[in-house]
Amino acid sequence: MFDPHTIPRIDRQFRLQWEDTQNSYVLLYPEGMVKLNGGAGEILSRCDGKKTVQDITSELQQQFPEAETIAQDILNFLTEAYDNGWLSDE
Repeated sequence: MFDPHTIPRIDRQFRLQWEDTQNSYVLLYPEGMVKLNGGAGEILSRCDGKKTVQDITSELQQQFPEAETIAQDILNFLTEAYDNGWLSDE
C-alpha cells in the first residue's frame, strides 16, 4: 500500500492538533477524539500532504537514531492509520 514515494495526508474529516491538557497529539473528528501515543503523533504530524513516506522516515530516523526498526514501524503505523480512515489516498 505505502511505498517510499507515497505522500500521506490526514483525511479531511480529522484534525490533528497538540493538546496541552492531554500532553499529546490528538485526532479530532465530529464524534470525538483519538489520543495518540508519542510515536503515532510524531508520524501523523508529518503527514501533511507534502512529505513522502521516505521523507517522514528519514526525519524520524535522524530524530530517533537508536530505534533500529523505525522504518518498518512507520510503515506498519501508516497502514493501521489508513485502515482506521485517518489517512486519505486522495
